[in-house]
Amino acid sequence: MKFLIKTLNIIVFLLLIFPLLSKSQGSFQIALLKYNGGGDWYANPTSLTNLIAFSNKNNNTSIKPNYATVEPGSNEIFNYPFVHMTGHGNVNFTAKEASNMRNYLLAGGFLHIDDNYGLDKFIRREMKKVFPELEFVELPFSHPIYHQKYPFPNGLPKIHEHDGKPAQGFGLFYEGKLICFYSYECDLGDGWEDYAVHKDSEATRLKAFQMGSNLLQYVFTGSE
Repeated sequence: MKFLIKTLNIIVFLLLIFPLLSKSQGSFQIALLKYNGGGDWYANPTSLTNLIAFSNKNNNTSIKPNYATVEPGSNEIFNYPFVHMTGHGNVNFTAKEASNMRNYLLAGGFLHIDDNYGLDKFIRREMKKVFPELEFVELPFSHPIYHQKYPFPNGLPKIHEHDGKPAQGFGLFYEGKLICFYSYECDLGDGWEDYAVHKDSEATRLKAFQMGSNLLQYVFTGSE
């Protein structure tokens, strides 16, 4: 009986991760993470739609034009090869959510965390629940994520100024593979928003879109 239960669990897990294993086949959808804790997970509502349009036009991707919204504890997260997370405030993952997020990332999913100013102390704490054995490490400017179609030899572009700090890109690596990218003091998502929201210059917005497109290219093609 124990063997049968274990076998069934493996089959269910494989069925859940199948969309991730076949993410390069045809059109697919990306998602926004709806987390608990009180933080504004819904910040930048136009950002992903605009990034998808830019990537499909300029990088020949086949991403569905409308993004999904998914919760960290849901099995639905396994349908989305790329999940974006943003906000300014508190985040809280339950033990179940942290376990589900871990399984998602180990199954081939990718998480992009974009600090919208104020997220840092909360997300670092919560990602320790997901991967207690891992630490965020700053990516060198030579990392392939900065050298996809659009070169960024100095790392992340600075989209919005807050505390006079440089934009930094951090990652979580599991067995040598980048599974989570964290953009800090950068505000990429703000740069993807409709022009009327922040009225950033076209040059600034273009840099944000190009870097976001690099992220998608890196995740979907595995381009090193």
